[in-house]
Amino acid sequence: MATFLYHVGRITFRWRWCVTFLWIAVLAAVGFAATKAPASPDDGFAMPGIESQKAFDLLDQRFPGSGADGASARIVFIAPSGEKVTAAENRAVIDDLVDEAADGPQVAGAVNPFQAKAVSEDGTTAYATVSFKAPAADLTDAGKEHLERAVEQARDAGLTVEIGGDALATQPAAGGSAEMIGVAVAAVVLLITFGSMAAAGLPLLTAVIGVGVSMTAIIALGSTFGLSLTSGTLASMLGLACGIDYALFVVSRYREERGKGRAAREAAGMAVGTAGSAVVFAGLTVVIALAGLSVVGIPMLTKMGLTAAGAVLVAVLICLTLVPALLGFWPNAVLARRVRKGRKPRRTKTENGGSRWARLVVRHPVPVLLLGVVGLGVLAVPAADLQLGMPGDEAKPTSTTERRAYDALADGFGPGFNGPLTIVVDTKGADDPKAAASVISKRIADTSGIVSVSPARFNEAGDAAVLSATPSTSPTDTRTIDLVKTIRAERSGIEQQSGATYEVTGSTAMNIDVAKKFQDALVPYLVVVVGLAIVLLLLVFRSLLVPLKAALGYLLSVLASLGVVVTVFQNGHGAELLGVEQTGPIMSMMPIFLVGIVFGLAMDYEVFLVSRIREAYIHGDRPGQAIVSGFRTSARVVVAAALIMMAVFAGFVGAGESMIKMIGFGLAAAVLFDAFVVRMALVPAVLALLGDRAWRLPRLLDRLLPSIDIEGEAITRRHPAPAAPADQDNPELVLSK
Repeated sequence: MATFLYHVGRITFRWRWCVTFLWIAVLAAVGFAATKAPASPDDGFAMPGIESQKAFDLLDQRFPGSGADGASARIVFIAPSGEKVTAAENRAVIDDLVDEAADGPQVAGAVNPFQAKAVSEDGTTAYATVSFKAPAADLTDAGKEHLERAVEQARDAGLTVEIGGDALATQPAAGGSAEMIGVAVAAVVLLITFGSMAAAGLPLLTAVIGVGVSMTAIIALGSTFGLSLTSGTLASMLGLACGIDYALFVVSRYREERGKGRAAREAAGMAVGTAGSAVVFAGLTVVIALAGLSVVGIPMLTKMGLTAAGAVLVAVLICLTLVPALLGFWPNAVLARRVRKGRKPRRTKTENGGSRWARLVVRHPVPVLLLGVVGLGVLAVPAADLQLGMPGDEAKPTSTTERRAYDALADGFGPGFNGPLTIVVDTKGADDPKAAASVISKRIADTSGIVSVSPARFNEAGDAAVLSATPSTSPTDTRTIDLVKTIRAERSGIEQQSGATYEVTGSTAMNIDVAKKFQDALVPYLVVVVGLAIVLLLLVFRSLLVPLKAALGYLLSVLASLGVVVTVFQNGHGAELLGVEQTGPIMSMMPIFLVGIVFGLAMDYEVFLVSRIREAYIHGDRPGQAIVSGFRTSARVVVAAALIMMAVFAGFVGAGESMIKMIGFGLAAAVLFDAFVVRMALVPAVLALLGDRAWRLPRLLDRLLPSIDIEGEAITRRHPAPAAPADQDNPELVLSK
């Protein structure tokens, strides 16, 4: 592979105009296609195989045209202090708003709170439900603006009016200022690392081009493959972070090869052949881990994983082709200023911060290993209390009308009102459908934890009915989870007595079922990912102990990052510092995301760092010295790459949505633990303790495994660096600036 990529680097460097125009043409083509593509469909949240989804499908089948999948808006009215919504003036305002809302575009109907008895006992709060014929993503601006004008008129009349539901809710999205903050920090890190504006700007430029290609492709293919910008949130984050990091490694190796005295084109070939080989395997691990999310069986997660994998693949291709092509335009611009001006590089010591740190760890491996393992273990302890769920309006900032509507309904009607359970009754096999529905209604109403059950509403055929059961506890309360389990556990007895069958759905039950599905998939997915890590690193390093060490370190960093996410977002310690106003369960897909993404990033740092250690070892260094040599050439770049990743992910902590905050914080913490604790401390400590045994491989495996050569040993033998003057040739001089 190294030989092939060596030729790729030389060819793209030579044919730089063609390669650059090709990528510009690709970006222009997908951009044009995106402008002509029809609007992407709503991602939806279908969950095949869970009871809530089956009940929803039955509801959609037996109640056709009911708008089961249509958007809804719950308009909450709060009377001024000392007044009631039932007062004549307030009632007239509410009646006018409901009538006006019912006449809006795409509206299926609006229910008056006084006719539906949707007024709180103290008379201070009421709500009206507006149902739409189309899903939230398909609502027109005219329909939304019509409802908003009606609400503003009611507010002008003196009532406090808040809007819940999904009709006017903004979809959580990453990007904008969050990404700009990450890019700005990345630029500073790159400038400090390279000491050159060109060297700092090139990785940023290529990463932005890669993200542009990926995101416009998602838009262009959205209607065909059911993708949307929500599906591309993860793609945007990873495409930017990986794109910068991968280009960083190639540019850094190019500078190093130029420092050895190689010509520009030869240095580009060596950089792509060596660092590019590591990029290919690092990117491959990320792609496989993200594509592996499809095995969980959740369509939305599959889309997010595949789009993110595509973005990382584009980042790899750009790194291998566009980066050396741009180096061809400015072969000297990325070098340190002293070298560009033709001066001799300063003579420096063979030691730097990376080698000094490695030497310290090699001298004291046991204390470093114990301190790192114990520290990460302590941080991982809260992960044992992990509670999964899907945060709703209660997790939004109090500045949003959805959150204020949620709080007002909870105050006026009880905490369980925001998460009613929908009971779908199938009376097809019952002798007396109404009697059967009545039995089920009574038995569920008698269940401890249920406040009330609405009268059964039958479909036109009379073979299905819908009940709404209101719990006494909030949607995210663990007692609500137990209540759903109880209702389902009593099903066999109730169905036998009534002669009809029923299923439990609704947003609360759906969230519970989704959390259970993610929880059940987490351990198998983790096993697959760890197994994959061992196999890939076995191929790369031709060692048994190095892959096992890498997998165990990966598990430590994943569990520690999960632990700090639980500490902040579930237990609330330090939540106010991140602007998290409401703690609760961890988003169901967060652990799966963390496992998949951290796996890819952990293997990135493992490959880049350990490949340089192995390169020194196979060139004759003793085990301890090989660690020091590897850190001397790679530690600074790995640290810069990790800081860039953290900057990109941490930028999303400033997002308004709790879900985006959680993902950004979790990934930033994971990179911190994996790069700085596991790879920079535990890896050299373990390698120092193992010595020569770290690089041994049984003879049978040695014969069976293909030779990958990501260190570029073959091309180094064929194309040795030219001899340099004794006062000048030092691979580290150029990077020491």
